[in-house]
Amino acid sequence: MVLVIVLILILTIVAIAFLYKQNKRHREANPELYVDVPTDPRNIACCGAHEVCEAETLLTLSDEIIYYDDEELDAYRGINSDEYSSEQIDEFRDILLSLQPHEVAGWIKSLHLREIEMPSAVRDEALMITEDFRLTRAANRQKAHEKE
Repeated sequence: MVLVIVLILILTIVAIAFLYKQNKRHREANPELYVDVPTDPRNIACCGAHEVCEAETLLTLSDEIIYYDDEELDAYRGINSDEYSSEQIDEFRDILLSLQPHEVAGWIKSLHLREIEMPSAVRDEALMITEDFRLTRAANRQKAHEKE
């Protein structure tokens, strides 16, 4: 009985090693199919080109307020994120949807500097767009780096 268990363990280890080697060969033969995207965005190192990195993060060095054709939102300064009417929420959402993905982080930063709280739902959407943009950029940089 012990011999059967040992034999099964050995066969399992051999099968795992075989599958690992097959996967490794497939990855080496087809690198374009495999892009390792970091699951934690904090693990993405800054490339050193701050104008690029700042476009992907809310932690910019500049405190300059940039308007994104949204001057009318200044009227909402001091309003809590859960106090907006549905019309006001739609106003924020319309501006968000008019932005390019690379502009969203700057817009969030601009609102923060202007002391304007976004409605919670719009803030969540904006953060998802920013995160998707960051991950796409990181994947594209990794692909470009692998081709070099």
